[in-house]
Formats: sequence, structure tokens, C-alpha cells
Amino acid sequence: MNKVIIFSAPSGSGKTTLVKHCLDVFPDLQFSISCTTRDLRGSEVHGIDYHFVSPDEFRQKITEEAFVEFEEVYEDKYYGTLKSEVERIWASGKVVIFDVDVKGGISLKKYFGDQALSIFIMPPSVAELELRLISRGTDDLKTIKTRVHKAADEMAFKNEFDVILINSDLEVAKKNVEDLLKKFLKS
Repeated sequence: MNKVIIFSAPSGSGKTTLVKHCLDVFPDLQFSISCTTRDLRGSEVHGIDYHFVSPDEFRQKITEEAFVEFEEVYEDKYYGTLKSEVERIWASGKVVIFDVDVKGGISLKKYFGDQALSIFIMPPSVAELELRLISRGTDDLKTIKTRVHKAADEMAFKNEFDVILINSDLEVAKKNVEDLLKKFLKS
């Protein structure tokens, strides 16, 4: 059976760090590169971190039914999972790993059902989340405030996921994620 692993969390919870850790530890995993209309951040690279497209290009892909799921997270800021990405990874014999927003994670779990393990990464608190976003240094204060407000809403959906993992200590979170994935990959 083709499998997928879904990581979702409010921005700044540590999900991307945990996904990268999983990719380092489990050679059978391959990252699904999401499609987005947002601008590149920091050292991100088109085709490696995301498929960066214009809002018009994204809307065209919607009409072509090219997505497993997609969401307009903010006005003209779309994120989506391309069907071609999932098919490419499965064709190579690998397990797909996703790093997606909360709504995307819920949609993916509904789409893939028992083929999926969905993990919600919780920050220890909203205040800690805000500190992480500030220290990351990739967003202005207005964007950070928007993300923090959104995070409170997103945390209300944590019970839609198979597992809720609180990331208060990164090393402990890495170990817990490894244990979860070992069990899921063996099943």
C-alpha cells in the first residue's frame, strides 16, 4: 500500500525542522514539494522548497484539477499539493511526507484515509510561538501578528489529526516522531 505522512502545525511550531529530521533518518521518505503563490523566503529555491507560481498560474491548475488539495490561506496566497508530486514519489517506491498548513493536513488525511499518518505539531504556548516567529527573522511584525492570531484558530483543529505532538523540547520531539514513523512504516 502506498503511504503518506502528513505534518501540520501553526507557522513556527517546528514542523519543517521535524520533517527535515525525518528525511535525514528515514531513507524511504521523500518530500512532497507543495505549490504556492507566496514569495520566496530566505534561501528557498524554486522546485526544491516549493513550486512557486503566480496566482493566475495556480488558479489555472485548479481548473485543470491538478491538485489533491489546495487552500487560499491568505488573499492570493495559495498552497496546494499537486497530484503529479504524489504519483512521482510513489512511482519511485518511496513514502510521501508532507509539510502543510492545518487545513491542508485535514484535507490530505480525508483524501488518503488509512494510507496516511497525520501529525499535528503543537507549540508549547502561543507566546512561545510568537517568540519563535520573531527569532526566525523571515517575516515583518505585521505578518507575525497575523500568523499568531491564525495559530490560535488552527490549534482548535488539532483533534482532527491522528497524533498531537507538543514541541517544547526539539530533541524529545525528534525522538517521538521517529517512534511514530517506525511504527507506521512497519504496519
